Amino acid sequence: MTTMTDTSNAARFREFKMPDVGEGLTEAEILKWFVQPGDTVTDGQVVCEVETAKAAVELPIPFDGVVHELRFGEGTTVDVGQVIIAVDVAPGGGDAAAAAASAPASAPAPAAEPEAEAPKGRTPVLVGYGVAESSTKRRARKGTEAAPAAASVAIQGEMNGHGTSAVPAAPAVTAVSAVSGTRPLAKPPVRKLAKDLGIDLATVSPTGAGGVITREDVHAAATPAPVPAPAPVRDEVPAPTPAPAQAPAVVASAGARETRIPVKGVRKAIAQAMVGSAFTAPHVTEFVTVDVTRTMKLVAELKEDKEMAGVRVNPLLIIAKALLVAIKRHPEVNAAWDEANQEIVQKHYVNLGIAAATPRGLIVPNIKDAHEQTLPQLAASLGELVSTAREGKTSPAAMAGGTVTITNVGVFGVDTGTPILNPGESAILAVGAIKLQPWVHKGKVKPRQVTTLALSFDHRLVDGELGSKVLADVAAILEQPKRLITWA
Repeated sequence: MTTMTDTSNAARFREFKMPDVGEGLTEAEILKWFVQPGDTVTDGQVVCEVETAKAAVELPIPFDGVVHELRFGEGTTVDVGQVIIAVDVAPGGGDAAAAAASAPASAPAPAAEPEAEAPKGRTPVLVGYGVAESSTKRRARKGTEAAPAAASVAIQGEMNGHGTSAVPAAPAVTAVSAVSGTRPLAKPPVRKLAKDLGIDLATVSPTGAGGVITREDVHAAATPAPVPAPAPVRDEVPAPTPAPAQAPAVVASAGARETRIPVKGVRKAIAQAMVGSAFTAPHVTEFVTVDVTRTMKLVAELKEDKEMAGVRVNPLLIIAKALLVAIKRHPEVNAAWDEANQEIVQKHYVNLGIAAATPRGLIVPNIKDAHEQTLPQLAASLGELVSTAREGKTSPAAMAGGTVTITNVGVFGVDTGTPILNPGESAILAVGAIKLQPWVHKGKVKPRQVTTLALSFDHRLVDGELGSKVLADVAAILEQPKRLITWA
């Protein structure tokens, strides 16, 4: 009889494991749970948001039932293949045989076990996940409208004051009010700020509409009280799940002289990639300062063009097109180094990367087959890239397969830089701030719109002559945009 009961329980509870959401990733951090024990879930419903080494993605569950247990709390890094949630597929002690029939042939371990052993092979990508935006609506909180999840971010692909967009910041560890037992209302950027400052949101008095905690409320709570010896601020807020307690992500206290931030997720991936690139590919960087006054006039004209209606027009659009034309004239620059086979792989397509600085770190989504796009199509693609970043929906697939990249350091007001190659790519173009400067034009010194370009390239693939020709072509087009017609 005991054996039959155990078999029944094993069939009743199904476990959902952390999937490989693409690109061969091995771990992900749980940013936010959208369900709690006792909630009913349906096939395809998003149950949590996780951050991989490339992006934040939502995970839908592939079966129906009632949430029995959350195995890990928010802020926990989980290996691919580990069970993250257990679901009761026969709530109320239904027919065990019916539950067993709905379960897969290889029934998972009972939910009573502390942790399921990870499979020896690669866990397949979650069925039905893909890279498309999830159509599943999140559960709204009871008694209030779900707060928007937008945070300010500088998109390096935008130019001179046009680069401020909104991208969701990484949610902080969930806080629960010690008084009412309800979760304090705050936007994700505010939760992250509170987490960074070591503030317990349950202790913050909200001043925003509808009882929402604002950034000012958090800063006010972080201000030490006027006493001789202020008490240290709590470093961490426990997650409201039955998961094991986690160490605080940021260890700090009031008046502390140092703050330690664990390196993980996107930041960890960036560090590893940049070190690998810097010490693997021999970098060479060349610079050119160019008069872009005519380009700025063209941008103004295109904004009034009916053919460009509905798309965003800015200097980046012309710079991107100029780089694509330069690559077309010198296709050898668009290549990759195959170390294993000791071969140079020339690419007959251009996946144009646009570097973007977000609260989670630098990401470089790319426009697939950008070389085939017309100017209006390229403008639409750039706009979609920014919109996707604003919504926090940039997928790992959107950041894979890039061939060359543009990074706009000019949005920060700097003249130029020496960019490090995105791993696997041959070149990266840095664009400095466009400023009004004295310039010799037609034999006279006049105020002109001027910028500095910097092209870094892999010297194994690109020699000095080739790199110089590509950079000179980009500069020539920006100086005389009509070359877009004559050279294209």
